[in-house]
Formats: sequence, C-alpha cells, structure tokens
Amino acid sequence: MSRSILHVHAIRQPAATSAAAKKRSPSDFLKSVLGRPVRVKLNSGIEYRGVLACLDGYMNIAMEQTEEFVDDQLKAKYGDCFIRGNNGTCVEIEHHSVMC
Repeated sequence: MSRSILHVHAIRQPAATSAAAKKRSPSDFLKSVLGRPVRVKLNSGIEYRGVLACLDGYMNIAMEQTEEFVDDQLKAKYGDCFIRGNNGTCVEIEHHSVMC
C-alpha cells in the first residue's frame, strides 16, 4: 500500500540560541502551530484556508473557519473541514513557514 507523504520545510527564521530549538522535529513544529491560520494545498490544486484545529500521525488535518479556493478564487466556505493526509501536498502557516 502506497501513501503520499507531506514533506516539511520551514522558512528560515532568525537563528535561535538554544540547542533545543535547533532540534525541532516536523511533528513538534506542527503541534506548535495548532490554532493558527494555515493553507493546505491538495494534489488536485485546490487550496483550503482556515485555522488548524488538529492533526494526527497520518497527517490527517482538521480545520475550522475553512474556505475553499480554486485558482485563487473563493469557491465555498465551511465551518469545519477534514482533509485526509494522503490528499495534501503542502501546508503553509500564514506569514511564517511552509511545509511542502
């Protein structure tokens, strides 16, 4: 059984001074952005924007206050949204980091 994997890349922030800050795992990073605005891009090109409510080890994502965009055009608004992890290609934390 094959499964898509979301690759995690963080845009460089000012260097942290502690050694612990340099050894953050992608999981630690994602947990630290819970409750913040995110963009999730799917394999199909559709993008969802909303507040990251939770995620699990399979990268399944639950969002709140979600908006659906196709070609940067707003198509729909949802209260809550669940995205299966193997459908996503990129998670962007608004104004800070990108995970693709």
